[in-house]
Amino acid sequence: MSSSANAATTSVRVDADKLIGVVADTFAALGVAAGSARIVAEDLVLADLEGVGSHGVMLLPMYVERLQKGSVSKESAGAIVVDNRTSIGIDAHHALGQLTAHQAVGLVTSRAREYGMATVAVRNAFHFGTAGRYARLIASQGCVGIVMSNTRPLLPAPGGAEAITGNNPIAFAVPSNGTHPVEVDMALSATAMGKIRLAAAAGKPIPADWAMAADGSPTTDPNEAIKGMLAPAAGPKGFGLAFVIDLLCGGLSDGAIGAEVRPLYGDASQPYRCSQLFLALDVRNFTDPEAFAERVNEQAQRVSRSKHAPGIERVYAPGELAYATREGNAGKVTLSRQTFDGFVTAAKSAGVQVEPLL
Repeated sequence: MSSSANAATTSVRVDADKLIGVVADTFAALGVAAGSARIVAEDLVLADLEGVGSHGVMLLPMYVERLQKGSVSKESAGAIVVDNRTSIGIDAHHALGQLTAHQAVGLVTSRAREYGMATVAVRNAFHFGTAGRYARLIASQGCVGIVMSNTRPLLPAPGGAEAITGNNPIAFAVPSNGTHPVEVDMALSATAMGKIRLAAAAGKPIPADWAMAADGSPTTDPNEAIKGMLAPAAGPKGFGLAFVIDLLCGGLSDGAIGAEVRPLYGDASQPYRCSQLFLALDVRNFTDPEAFAERVNEQAQRVSRSKHAPGIERVYAPGELAYATREGNAGKVTLSRQTFDGFVTAAKSAGVQVEPLL
């Protein structure tokens, strides 16, 4: 482990494999099966490796508190409640979201390979990290992957001053014969709430176009933003898409919609209850999969090789930045001091020591 010299901007750099081990031990100590604990730990640390700290081990304290207070179950999979070959419903029963997401990915890809396309809807789910992780897993099986989730209401309608729908993330991943699939993963707010929480923990202001205070006025104070609302990405376009995702996830799963989804950082004894949707389209049912993957890579290369604007060193194709960041980190994760300290406290609350990281 290493840290910067300036106490005000201290960061901690740790080995990713060791970090995965301690995170997995923490979940296992709380009663999650060892193999399942490892899956969740790997997904959290992968987010940090790819530069998405808002969906990485920063979440561990909240996950741990919810496991301790019973709003997240220790089960490794949900129950299949609907099975119509290409349309499957899962009741997650509040298991860790990464586990039921992997379950959904396995089902949706196997059925898409058998029938050409398939959909899995999940109700009573929990936070699953980055949606792109699961879209990418679907793409690794030769399918186009589409993954989405609803959240508690965070976005007002255009001109409104009341949170109506979540910043509901959606991700697409398309198979490529390059080093990684083409991938788009976005929440439908100007930024993720996790990034605002990171700013609040660091005592830093946020851009004025990220969020609004409770009265609907723009704010640069992350704490006011947390109590208020997020600005929709692209205004009415982002709000409209988020609203439809809410209906699809909650409606098709017969799960929670809108304010029926509870605050992720609210009462830790109350289940989160989000809903999720996983879709897979088997490329070979439409065209030659190898030729398709080659064409996808060619188009991605067009983006990467396109002309740069003044002052820009590199242009990234969708999904390329996450790949480049992961490769550049070379198995090491950089955490803010606030995130590291919160992680240590959470691990110790489960009776797990962090000496392996030191």
